[in-house]
Amino acid sequence: MHELVAESKSPPDALTYPCQSPPAPGEALEIAPGVYWLRMRLPMVALNHINVWALRDGDGWTLVDTGMNTPDTAANWRSACATALGALPVRRVICTHMHPDHIGMAGWLTREHRCRLWTTRLEYITCRMLVADTGREAPADGVGFYHQAGWDDEALEHYKTRFGGFGKAVYALPDSYRRVVDGEELDIGGRKWQAVVGRGHSPEHLCLYCRELKVLISGDQVLPRITSNVSVFPTEPDADPLTEWLTSLAAIRERVSDEVLVLPSHNEPFHGLHVRLGRLIRGHEERLALLQQELATPKRAIDIFSVLFRRRIGLDLLSMATGEALAHLNCLITRRLAVREEDTAGIGWYRSLTHASAATGTMR
Repeated sequence: MHELVAESKSPPDALTYPCQSPPAPGEALEIAPGVYWLRMRLPMVALNHINVWALRDGDGWTLVDTGMNTPDTAANWRSACATALGALPVRRVICTHMHPDHIGMAGWLTREHRCRLWTTRLEYITCRMLVADTGREAPADGVGFYHQAGWDDEALEHYKTRFGGFGKAVYALPDSYRRVVDGEELDIGGRKWQAVVGRGHSPEHLCLYCRELKVLISGDQVLPRITSNVSVFPTEPDADPLTEWLTSLAAIRERVSDEVLVLPSHNEPFHGLHVRLGRLIRGHEERLALLQQELATPKRAIDIFSVLFRRRIGLDLLSMATGEALAHLNCLITRRLAVREEDTAGIGWYRSLTHASAATGTMR
């Protein structure tokens, strides 16, 4: 779910990485008092790992994020719990958000250790909704959504054959959970961890901030070397997640000290939170400005990939790239800098507002 949007190169001293090397799967590395770094493998080539965290919680552990539901991840968790974490009980499992690499083993861990899942309401509900699509036929709304974006018949057929695969990477979720709300302070091992909720990458993404330790568990909301995917999906075609994303990044900059050690879900822990937030915001604003210029001539969603992405977009990345393109287009529409018009075939065409047709009957 990451690294599609192109980024300019950072200055070499923009961020610092105090941890020399990541722990091997099944091992744990203490990087702050009572805070342990674990890493689980992912079955993808471009993004082959996720960082998860174990927080000492009295005579046991609170785990933050879980890895994807695979036999390899289950074996690594068994090994880590038995050895690296000292065979102490797991008191709770906290998930930053509902993507399978973060919540995929939550059901397995909570059952294995007889503890509860803690997360935000929309992450839990959205995950349950997507898991329920497993085995379903692709809905007409979804086919129409991607047809409108400009997909051809081959791409639409690919979507139909792959639809409903989300649940295969998620172990059966527990039937109840403990809701975490923005601003709430969680007592973990006698330390206060404040819930900092962001949006855009997922509905209610949970970060955890400990002022005492000067640590931020950032999940996918802030990553040091890659940009989190921000997409529009068929379930809410007029959504504006990019505005939510940019607003959330600005709010984190206001709420969280620049002195923190940031613990991201991918890549390595780093210092330089405010530099990274500023760069993420500027990068998206620059692409929005370029995109508005590009829309002087009407474009479909699939026509703007070259403005946003460095890599060639094949069928494997088409859904993610389309969602990201639509997020940028919908953001421009929210700012009244662009409009969308539909042609007689039901294809959406986007243009800069100054070049928009006066035929308001075709505008959406």
